[in-house]
Amino acid sequence: MNHTIRKANPEDMPRILEIYAYARRFMEENGNPNQWGKTNPPQRTLEADVAAQRLYVVEETGVIHGVFYFSLGEDPTYRIIHDGQWESEESYGTIHRIASDGSGGVFAACLSWCRNQIGHLRIDTHRDNHVMQHIVEKHGFQRRGIIYIADGTPRIAYERNEKTSQL
Repeated sequence: MNHTIRKANPEDMPRILEIYAYARRFMEENGNPNQWGKTNPPQRTLEADVAAQRLYVVEETGVIHGVFYFSLGEDPTYRIIHDGQWESEESYGTIHRIASDGSGGVFAACLSWCRNQIGHLRIDTHRDNHVMQHIVEKHGFQRRGIIYIADGTPRIAYERNEKTSQL
C-alpha cells in the first residue's frame, strides 16, 4: 500500500472519531476493554492535538485509514520508569494514540514516517493490549519497563533506537 502521512486538520475530525470508535471496539473484542474504555481519547483531547499540530493521519488515495499523535522532545509520561530503564536519554520522538480502521500497514507507515523525523522513538501500551505489544515488538521496539499515565494507570513502555536496532 502507498500510504501518505500529513498533519490532521479540523475537517478530518469526523473520520478520526470513526477510526477511534473502531479501535475501541477492536480492543474490547480482543481482550482489552479498559485501555480506552468507551470514550477515550476524548474529542477535546484530539482537537487540542490538532491545534498543537501533533495529530497526524495516515491516508491512501485520499482516504484516512489511521491516526496517531507524534511529538519530538521530552514527554512527561516517560520521565519516571519503573522495573527497568531507558536505553538512552538522547532526544526522542513519542508516538501516542495510534489507531486504524483495520486496514493493513498503518503502523508500518507511521513508524517509517516517525523514523524519518528522528531515529529514537518511544511508545507505550496497556498490559492487556497484546495486539499492540506484538506489533511494536515485531517492529523492533524493546520493552523497557513500566510507566504511569496521568490517570495513574500503568503502561508497558517501549523504546526503539536506530543506533542500536537490528531491524
